[in-house]
Amino acid sequence: MNLADIKTVENLLKSKGFTFKKSLGQNFLIDSSVCPRMAESFCDENCGVLEIGPGFGVLTAELAKRAKKVVAIELDERLREILPITLGEFSNVQIIFGDAMKLDIAKIIEEKFYDCESVSICANLPYYITSPLIMMLLEKKLPVKYITVMVQKEAAERLCAEVGSRESGAVTVAVDYYSKANILFGVGRNSFHPAPNVDSAVIQLEIRKTPPIKLKNEEFFFKFIKACFAQRRKTLVNTVSNTLGIGKDKIKEVLSLCGLSETVRSEQLKMEELASISDSLFRK
Repeated sequence: MNLADIKTVENLLKSKGFTFKKSLGQNFLIDSSVCPRMAESFCDENCGVLEIGPGFGVLTAELAKRAKKVVAIELDERLREILPITLGEFSNVQIIFGDAMKLDIAKIIEEKFYDCESVSICANLPYYITSPLIMMLLEKKLPVKYITVMVQKEAAERLCAEVGSRESGAVTVAVDYYSKANILFGVGRNSFHPAPNVDSAVIQLEIRKTPPIKLKNEEFFFKFIKACFAQRRKTLVNTVSNTLGIGKDKIKEVLSLCGLSETVRSEQLKMEELASISDSLFRK
């Protein structure tokens, strides 16, 4: 079945009485050139792939052609009637219906991919869940090699920005702490059905074996990072003081010890500088 053909897709949907739900951010990929490029960026015959949000199975099919095994997590129960049709030819694909944000992903990886040399995660994410899902996957420190996802272009630029650049934010720092992030290629809005109002991009996170910095306390560091970017227009002194309740004089003292101006903004700081400030502010 040619799932990149819009008429084929529309006829299948019509036969099953399927309609798109805006609440689920459903924009299904129909561009035949995109999915092979995504799959080829990390897939091989010995790897297992956990896909989140298979939709009609366009990307799933390309993954199944290249990977040893594909397990896809789908939230929309209405696709129970459609996915067996679109993916029926693949014996190495299993569909799990449920919410990826609530399922035990670590357990699924352990149980489903025990016979694979490596495991990666792949997804075409609804825009509203991009950052929460990526952060959930990273924070769980899953035994995966890559996380390759399609996201809104603006989100891709933020996620893959250089820490210390104007585009960086709390999620940028977190992504860089856990992985090496790159934008692989852009995807136009007409590659989807129905077409969204924005363009997308495919990004790849290569999971780090060890973080790029050493911290006194990782939990405090991420609280500090969230505070740093909570009020982007304010200086680091003001936003961290307002958010974490730390005295401004203490923060200014720490900045001085780190060789930084008391008027510095969080987006101007590199990872090592943020870590140094965090370590100095941390109280056991």
